[in-house]
Amino acid sequence: MRPRQSRPRLLQAMLDAFSLPDLRRRILITVGILVIFRFVAHVPIPGVDQNALQALFERNALLGMLDMFSGGAMRRLSVAAMGVYPYITASIIMMLLVPVIPRLQALSREGEGGRNKINLITHWLVVPLAAVQGYGQLVYIQREGVLASTDPLSMATMVISMVAGTIFLVWLGELITEYGIGNGISIIIFGGIVAQLPEMIGQGFLARENFAGLTVYILLVVLTIAVIVIFTEAHRRIPVQYAKSVFRSGRMYRHSGTTHIPLRVNAAGMIPLIFAMSLVLFPGIVASYFANPADPNAADWIMRLFSPDAPLPMGLFYWALYFGMAVAFTFFYTMVIYQQQDLPGVLQRQGGFIPGIRPGKNTANYLNGVINRITWGGALFLASVAIMPFVARQITNVQVIQLSSLGLLIMVGVVLDTMKQLEAQLVMRRYEGFIR
Repeated sequence: MRPRQSRPRLLQAMLDAFSLPDLRRRILITVGILVIFRFVAHVPIPGVDQNALQALFERNALLGMLDMFSGGAMRRLSVAAMGVYPYITASIIMMLLVPVIPRLQALSREGEGGRNKINLITHWLVVPLAAVQGYGQLVYIQREGVLASTDPLSMATMVISMVAGTIFLVWLGELITEYGIGNGISIIIFGGIVAQLPEMIGQGFLARENFAGLTVYILLVVLTIAVIVIFTEAHRRIPVQYAKSVFRSGRMYRHSGTTHIPLRVNAAGMIPLIFAMSLVLFPGIVASYFANPADPNAADWIMRLFSPDAPLPMGLFYWALYFGMAVAFTFFYTMVIYQQQDLPGVLQRQGGFIPGIRPGKNTANYLNGVINRITWGGALFLASVAIMPFVARQITNVQVIQLSSLGLLIMVGVVLDTMKQLEAQLVMRRYEGFIR
């Protein structure tokens, strides 16, 4: 045992993971599927002028930011240009429709079979959403002269190619979930973001003349990652007692057990930022279809107003709106989650109660009050992380690095979730894990 204890804990845990055949197979399957994803991201759709496409991305910062989430696939306009984001959009739509539509609500209560049906509906919804998104992207770049051919047959071929690429990536993600390690869809997004890091680091070297600013920028990124980890894991424990009756030797005995409900400070995860970013960018994206550089009009002004790279003071409007929407959507989405969970009803059905709080309405009011208070912390955290890139650029004057707060949240969240799954697998086999 001495050699095991002399090694660093993380290194020893990795060696233990690879020493287990089934766990090693899961890790290798995950890595192999990510390699396939990166190959697919380099397969271009037919009829694209790559030189014109590169020139478009160089002069459009908004496209460059969206390209980061596709792992460079959008910059190449590959079949994987949309990534798995149509699937995420479909999942969010279904999540919001389940409590509203009685039939879907009934399906969600049917256990595994009902969830499978909802998942099937989500997959079918991905196809039209991906088609609309792909067509919108093609129409936009068509105005820039990127497409070699714009006849209906060629356009249909390109849209079908992009939809097929999205469906293929969703399938790869589900293979990871079933046979690999971690949440497959999140792993695919994570792989696309991480694939852009080498280029981003290379851009950082371009800021050598601003070495002090670059150093401060890196420190801010590290500090932001630490805060994300803290708030991702932070939760409020609500004590709960369960009274149990046991009939023994002709007598009834009552036993009480104590446990707790962990209410997460950031229960909404990254979804509020996806909502907020989509709505804030939407007016600018729509205006870009009507903008005319040769003859500036209202569309050009709207496009600049809703752009993350707009100069001050106009840029303050975008980031202030982003901050406010992030707070609002955090409260909205958190309330949706806890209403679906119905914690007071679950406690009452299971015979549990919070000490000092009457079951029923009083328990519901107490939990709602606690959730509202801790959600303020989660909302301000997400909103602060959302505007971190803007604050970092203003403090350090480093403009060459396009860092996304949503990308940081995704990377940290996926790493933590994957490490927890590996931890559970190792502990189940009586090995030491990553986490103390």
